[in-house]
This record gives sequence, structure tokens and C-alpha cells, in this order.
Amino acid sequence: MKQESPLLLTNIGQLLTLRREDGGPRRGPALGELGIIEDGAVLCAAGKIVSVGTTAEAVRDPWVRQHKRKLQEIDCTGKVVLPGFVDSHTHPVFAAPRLVDFEKRGAGASYEEIAAAGGGIRSSIDGVRKATVAELTRTTLDNFYRMAAQGTTTVEAKSGYGLSVEAELKSLEAIDRAAKLFPGTVAPTLLGAHVVPPEYREDRAEYVRLICEEMIPQADDRQLAWFVDVFCENGAFTLEEADQIFTAAWQHNLVARVHACQLSPASLHELLKFNPASVDHLDCVMDEDLPELAQVSTVATLLPAANYFLGLKKYAPARKLIETGVAVALATDFNPGTAPTPSMSFVLSLAATQMKMTVAEGVVAATINGAHALNLAERKGTIEAGKDADLAIFDVEDYREIAYWFGENRCETVIIAGAPLAKARAAAKR
Repeated sequence: MKQESPLLLTNIGQLLTLRREDGGPRRGPALGELGIIEDGAVLCAAGKIVSVGTTAEAVRDPWVRQHKRKLQEIDCTGKVVLPGFVDSHTHPVFAAPRLVDFEKRGAGASYEEIAAAGGGIRSSIDGVRKATVAELTRTTLDNFYRMAAQGTTTVEAKSGYGLSVEAELKSLEAIDRAAKLFPGTVAPTLLGAHVVPPEYREDRAEYVRLICEEMIPQADDRQLAWFVDVFCENGAFTLEEADQIFTAAWQHNLVARVHACQLSPASLHELLKFNPASVDHLDCVMDEDLPELAQVSTVATLLPAANYFLGLKKYAPARKLIETGVAVALATDFNPGTAPTPSMSFVLSLAATQMKMTVAEGVVAATINGAHALNLAERKGTIEAGKDADLAIFDVEDYREIAYWFGENRCETVIIAGAPLAKARAAAKR
């Protein structure tokens, strides 16, 4: 790809830098600190942020004055600029939407009832197993760009709808191929432990063995995954099975991630011993687990779009988690069955209206804390010199409007590695 000209954003109404001296995930009051600069400016070059300050400082900068003609400048008068969203929990590799599930749910069927009737995750298996790597790559890449159009520049991408050694590795290969064509950053996760596939329903131990002895080693050998995830839930995997899978992941230097406490409580103590990067959902988290969760680096990633789409009245106890000192992130849970949305702005709206988070807390949770949930905070999640030049420009005058205007995409321009998204996508197609 041709090297982009240096990029200068000026006259930014509200520049949300999120800069802070503390390098760890944000907790408590720090979760609401946005580091706002009014009439801000950001200079980007060679894919990195070079300097951050006011527009007055930028126009006086000797380097800027010397290279004025070479600069690509974007006037952000009356706009809000923030770090590109870090969507740290998504399931983008699937063959088709689950419309039958959607219709049944509207008629009153529960998540468990739909799964017992052959719907849910299991209904996506056949399509993924039949699809080619090329077909899955096209779908996955399209999903990455749908997220990027909403302001997301970093995506965690899980397998999990193939549920065989061949289909899970095929899904990871599709993620890898799509990531090479996408200008943003993709963090690949092996989720072979999503549910037990139908053919192993009477021999769960054999399926767990396949995950531990075939999926994980092959994903590691082919460098197709950074993380290994397990869905710990009634009807999915037990804590004992998760222990076996995470032990295998640890032996291959793959980091743990956990789906937990979505529909029923589970002991986080048993899971935290594997130092997972994140524990996700937590709708049914137990109070006794919160003090330990507040003391570790593991991020609690909340996924309110799934609760919304499932029609649940109960959401994760965000305020209790924050007040206990737990590091909280937000993500879409983008998937074909329970959260078919690429919009982090919609997630911010849900966090504010349903979980009583402030919009400032939501922004931090959707950027720097999401970066911590992916072990990418050294590069992502704030606007400061030396970090990747991943930015989102919103056509709003106040950052709170990002969550206020729900159901509408107010993201005007996305900058990935210092290049506007439209240019990056055109270059990827060449």
C-alpha cells in the first residue's frame, strides 16, 4: 500500500484523548476521565500519532509549517474525535443470519428452548462446515468493514460456529485472510469450546480432547490464534472442562478468554487462576467474586446488545462492578444469533440507558479498556504520541450525543493507521 501523506486534524470541537499517567485498565472514577481538549489537533504520520494538542499549538509547530503543502488536513470544526473503538468480543465468521431463531424468540421461545430445538449456535454449524475458506473470508471481511464504518478500528474475532477440528481451523484461516485485507487490527480467538456439537453429545470428553489435543496445537502451530475462549454455561461447558481446555491453551502460550455468567452464575475464582485477559457477559456474576475480580488485571467485558436482542430484563450489574473497582469494557458481541449489530455507539446507548453507566464511562470502556482486554493497550485506545493513528470523527458537537442518537450512525470519518477508511478500503481491493 502506498505510504499516506501526513494527516493533520484541526479545529476539533472536543478531542477525547483519554490520556492518563496510570498505564493499567481504568477503574472506579478513572473510568470517566476523557482528557478532553477543546479546539484540538492531532498530527499523524507513518501510521502513528505524532503530536496532540490545540489547533493553535499545531499551526505554530515548525514541522507543520515547513511541511504544510504535504499535509492532508481535515477540518473538524464542530466535531468530536475519539480513539477508534476497540470491539473486544465479536463472532464475525458465519454463513447466514439466524432468522428462524429471531422469529421463534418473538413468539416467546427462550434462548434455552431455541437451543434445545436445534436452533441457537448449533443451527450455524452446517453453514460454516459447508462454506469454503474463500466464502467465509468474504463474509468476515465484510463484517469487519461494517464495524469500521461505525467507528471501530480494532476487532477481536472468534471462531466457534464450525465445532470440528477442520471447520474451526477453517474459520480461523478465514479470520487470518480477512485480517490481512483489513487495514484495522484483528485479534483472533479460537472458540472451539462454544457448545458441544451434536455428534459428540454422548461423548463430551472426546470433544474436549479434540479441542485440547488437536484444535489448540494446530491453531498454535499455524499461528492462527492469540486467545482461546470457553463458553462456561449450562448447556455449554463446565468449569472442569474449561480447566482442561485452558490448561492446554497455557501449554501453547495462548491467552485465556471466558464467556461466563451470562444465563447462570459460575465461580469466577476457578477461572481467574488462568489469568484470562477478559471474562465476558457477567449478567449473573456473584457478589463474592467481585473483590477478587477487582484485584486482578482481567477485564470484565459487558455485552448489553445480547441482552437487548434476547429481550432480557436483566443486564450485567455495571454500577456494582465499577463501584467495586472492577475494570469494565464494552463490546458488541456481534454474532448472527443474539447480537447482530456492528454498532459500538448503540452499545454505548444501551450502557447508559440499561446499565446506568455514564457516557464518559462508556467511551473509556469501549476504547482503552477494550484495548486492555486484548492486551493491546500499548498501541490502542488513547490519542497520544506514539500510539497507532486509529481515530473516529463523529458529526456531533458533544461526545454524549454518540450515545444519545441511538439507531443512527453519526460516525463521519474513520482513520486507520493514519489513513481515512475509504482510501484504505479502495487500496485493499486493488
